[in-house]
Order: sequence, then C-alpha cells, then structure tokens
Amino acid sequence: MSIEGRQLLLMLDEHVAVSGSVLAKRFGVTRAAIWKQIEILRSHGAPIGVLAGKGYVLLSAVELLDARLMAAALPVASAERIPDIDVCWQVDSTSSELARRSLVDSGKPTACFAEIQTYGRGRRGRTWHTTLGGGLAFSIAWTFERSMSTLAGLSLVIGIGVVRALRDLGYSDAGLKWPNDVQVQGRKLAGILVELLGDALGPCRAIVGVGMNLRLGKSADGLIDQAWIDLASIPGVSLPDRNKLAARLLFRLQEAVDQFRDTTFASFASEYAQYDVLGGRPVRVSTARGFQDGVATGVDASGALLVNTKNGEMVVDSGEVSVRMRSEADA
Repeated sequence: MSIEGRQLLLMLDEHVAVSGSVLAKRFGVTRAAIWKQIEILRSHGAPIGVLAGKGYVLLSAVELLDARLMAAALPVASAERIPDIDVCWQVDSTSSELARRSLVDSGKPTACFAEIQTYGRGRRGRTWHTTLGGGLAFSIAWTFERSMSTLAGLSLVIGIGVVRALRDLGYSDAGLKWPNDVQVQGRKLAGILVELLGDALGPCRAIVGVGMNLRLGKSADGLIDQAWIDLASIPGVSLPDRNKLAARLLFRLQEAVDQFRDTTFASFASEYAQYDVLGGRPVRVSTARGFQDGVATGVDASGALLVNTKNGEMVVDSGEVSVRMRSEADA
C-alpha cells in the first residue's frame, strides 16, 4: 500500500502524538517508509514535530485546500462563472499545469490550486517559494476572443482584483507595486504572472498565476531575495480561513476580468491610482542598456508606467524592465 502525503498529513494532530507504528499499520507500510514520507513533508514546510516515545505531532494547524469548500463559499453567480476548481497535491507549477490542459480543454474558465509547487514561477524567470499550507499558489485560465494586444494592463487588473479581495477581509493597507506585486508596509505579500497562449490576433488564452504568503515562517528568509510579508504578520486582522480566502480571491478576480472584457484598462485607471505604491516616489528603471532615475507619476491608459526623468517623460512597458523604488536600488 502506498503512502499519500495528503492522507498522512490528515492523520496527524496538533494535540495528540501519533506513533510511527500506528501510522505504519494504517498505511500497510514499514515505519521506515513513514519516516521517509514525514521527512518529505517536512522538506516542503509541513510543521511536523516529534515527541520522544510518543510519535509525530503537528506544531501548528495545517488547513488543506478543498475545492468543495471553495465552491461553497463563492456567491452563486461567481460559482457558475468558474465551473471547474481543481486542487492538486503537487505540480511543477499551476500555470504550467493549466497551459498543458489548454491544449485539450473546452475554453471555460478554470482554476487550479496546488498544495506543493516544485517549480513555482514568477516574473522574469524568478522562482516563487511557499511552504506547505503557508500560502496560496493558484492559476486561472480565461479565454478572450480578442487579440493579445488588447489585453495590455491585464496584470494590473488582476492586481486590483487581489487588492479588492484583501480589503474585503480587512487588509486595508494592501497596495500595488507596478507591474505585478501586491505589497503591505512596503513588503511583498503576493505576486502575479500573466502568460498568453494562442493566436496573437485572437482568440487567446490568458493564464494568470497568483502566489500569496499566508504564514511562511522564518525559514523563508533564506529563500526569498526581497523584503516580504505574510498575512499572519499583519497586525489587527485575524488570519482568514485558507479556503474562504481562496474563494474571495476567485470571486474578485472573476469580477475584475468580467469588467475588463467589456472595457479596457482605462476604466480601472482611477482605482489603480488609489492602490499605487510607486506614485510620486523616486524610482530606478533598469533595462539592458543601463538604468534611468526619475519619479513615478502613475500609469497610462494601457497600464504602462509613466516616469518623469531629467530627459522628459519615460513610458515603461512591463515586458522590458524591472523597477525598484530608489531606496531599494541603492540598498
């Protein structure tokens, strides 16, 4: 009998230790096989401890994702718009998984969540790190009948959807750092990655990946190469139920995409300005040709960043640069 990581984790408890022999009997394997699987779970961040002479115990509760609980928490209209919510135990990345499915699927909106990502992807080839149960990693695929060029600003629209969901739950300080970061207190809480597949002239498939930190722990300091924050570290707000948070994100993202289908990014520009953490701040724009200092002055109707430099206004497209607030660039 094989051991499923999810099932083994569900056998563990915060308050009562479970011995390796009991687990081995339950799964029909050796104690050594149980130990090996426990170590695999630990390597992915599962908070599993050992009580001498008693067995394995959870050091903190782990709430696993459940597609049925997410669907139940969605407003009826939104549940109908997102008919397929899938939770995978382990994938390379949720966006890669949906890209593979896009070759054969019906074109309906599809959401894919994963407890474990072995190669979570961020913007510009970066890796997205999270721990088992310590965050949310998911992607949603939408089909658009129009050309790819008309989807400019989609990543900013997704950011607006994420901030709306967070503010619904009491995180009033959540803001957006162009082009794809959600920040609180100047530190990264979530990241967004948008990939387009299909015909440049349409129709095309947009795969939107979102990673969010819920409770990472100190071990994340050695993995993440920038200032970060998780929801558990934000004072004054109780950490939300993972499945309810996921449902709220799905609802707000679907709402934002439906609005975007009928308009362009221009209809979001004023709301984006409310969340813009770069607006009026000195920034450094880095390109393959070097860097340019200036002051961010917002975004244009297509979602491009506007920077006032000594040489005049610079229009920055998300596909060609990285941006840091100058205090970060000089650190």
